Amino acid sequence: MYDLIGDIHGHAQPLMALLEKLDYRQQDGVYQHPERKVIFLGDFVDRGPQIREVLEIVRPMVQTGVALAVMGNHELNTLAFHLPHPDRPGEYVRQHTPKNEKQCQQTLQQLSDSQLADALDWFRTLPMWLDLDGLRAVHACWDPVEIDHLQQAFAGESQLTDRLIQAACLPEGELFHPVEVVLKGKEMALPEGIQFADKDGNVRTKTRMRWYLSPEGHTYGSYAMTDPIACDLPLPASIAAKARPYEATEKPVFVGHYWLKKDTPQLLSSNVACLDYSVAKGGFLCAYRWSGEQVLGDANFVVAT
Repeated sequence: MYDLIGDIHGHAQPLMALLEKLDYRQQDGVYQHPERKVIFLGDFVDRGPQIREVLEIVRPMVQTGVALAVMGNHELNTLAFHLPHPDRPGEYVRQHTPKNEKQCQQTLQQLSDSQLADALDWFRTLPMWLDLDGLRAVHACWDPVEIDHLQQAFAGESQLTDRLIQAACLPEGELFHPVEVVLKGKEMALPEGIQFADKDGNVRTKTRMRWYLSPEGHTYGSYAMTDPIACDLPLPASIAAKARPYEATEKPVFVGHYWLKKDTPQLLSSNVACLDYSVAKGGFLCAYRWSGEQVLGDANFVVAT
């Protein structure tokens, strides 16, 4: 059985509190449980004050087999930020723009060169999704078509190579779109004149959408995942044509990524749970204690206090 934990973003104290609340105890310096395992949903780095400490907790748990983990978009961003561009000397796959430098500033400040190198090596080994007996885990979106595309591209590779990172992170790369979907979620363009400021103050004309629901009968505002979109126009056929809602008969799937802001965790649907409740923006770290159920329940959320 598994305890799934959402985005940590360098917050080691809430992570330790949550693990202890879930009855994990340190043995030989590694948090473990006699009967259960953790599944971490990615985004270990950036933003928070204890990035090194988070990696020192999570990585040994995964390496000793008492936990599993999937990659978050921040781990992939960090890899791309440090990977030289194949065709532009002096540049990197993820450009060193002020926006990107700000996003990874805390990671760069808190990790020594050797610690960063070790972290980058470990990030390369993280899978982008897990499809296990009874449940699935992915950082942002479960889309079977995009996952199948990635599975074929990754075949025979035990970790992310430079070539795969380039293909996933360069806009012209063959894997750019499927990786964007899986690690960042699906987006829809907003009608002309409609925009909003995201959590970091960036002006956006696209918004992440509720990919797990059918778009039928929804407006732009009601189909937006978390962003406050004041638009009651119906969705165009182009969005409906691309939708692949997550059917209620599918295995439960657990995601992070979406910076939910509710005071109390709630399911997205009967078999879809998001475990990112904005610990890096004044929220809390959250887990779901899964014991084999097909229909998930709000009572199984656990919050660090």
